[in-house]
Amino acid sequence: MSRLVKIAIVSPQPLSVDAKLSYSQIVERMKEHWRKELNKVLPDNPDLIVIPEVCDRPDQMGPADAIEYYKVRKNEMGEFFAQIAKERKCYITYPAIRELEDGTFRNSTVLYNREGKVAGIYDKNHPTIPEMEVDVLPGKKADVIKCDFGRVACAICFDLNFDELRLQYVKQSPDLILFSSMYHGGDVVQGNWAYSCRAYFVGAVSPKPCPSQIRNPFGEVIATTTNYFDFVVKTVNLDYCLAHLDFNWEKLEALKSKYGEDVEIYDPGFVGSVMITSNITKSAVELAKEFEIELLDEYFERSRSVRNKY
Repeated sequence: MSRLVKIAIVSPQPLSVDAKLSYSQIVERMKEHWRKELNKVLPDNPDLIVIPEVCDRPDQMGPADAIEYYKVRKNEMGEFFAQIAKERKCYITYPAIRELEDGTFRNSTVLYNREGKVAGIYDKNHPTIPEMEVDVLPGKKADVIKCDFGRVACAICFDLNFDELRLQYVKQSPDLILFSSMYHGGDVVQGNWAYSCRAYFVGAVSPKPCPSQIRNPFGEVIATTTNYFDFVVKTVNLDYCLAHLDFNWEKLEALKSKYGEDVEIYDPGFVGSVMITSNITKSAVELAKEFEIELLDEYFERSRSVRNKY
């Protein structure tokens, strides 16, 4: 069953503001800034908009300097993004530093749903040392967030370096990984997250020259910002599954022979596995079961079981 989701990334340079402005004035400037930037993708009616880490911190403010600004800003910017989500009937990330009731802070991604309500919050599990030194403390959970188009996992910047977080998500089988950051992480690392989680990877990265990119579950870039445009929109189909070629060659041929263009079988080359995507009411997993196609992780698990006999 086709599950199309139109994804937009908006990753402008951080806003520079006059140092003479009050914190309240900076908040108003920040709203103007993001209203202008989001208008670049809103005409495409995206289902999901992803933006970079600490999106409402002015360019010249470091983590320590920004704490007083956050205390004045409170959740005013969150309410701004929630209103956009409600008006445009889309999901939108709000990656920002938020203050908790105990006076400590978290570097978070708040995901608003199409009604402008909080669909879920992810707190950066691995803040940098300078963050923690100003009471931006680590999150302790990493749970997927359920959306009407699928299941999403979140990661923020420095998180990408820690396998323990990635492996938590591997067990939860997300459809999308939403990565908001001020560093790219590199093709190898981003690709590894996508392939090991069997998930599409959406990386919103600021500032330039780092590109913001969407990767398929093989870790390949399928959409990217450029030196000319700091936004990108791409529709992906989340009704997919991965299968190894071993023992499946003839079954895959039979699947394609019966369903033709209603099913896509994509081979990235070199990895020995393919992605099956369904464009009809039957899901990709149902199509695989119809032809007794062993899925990738099932095959690896069977290989482990056989190995353990020896």
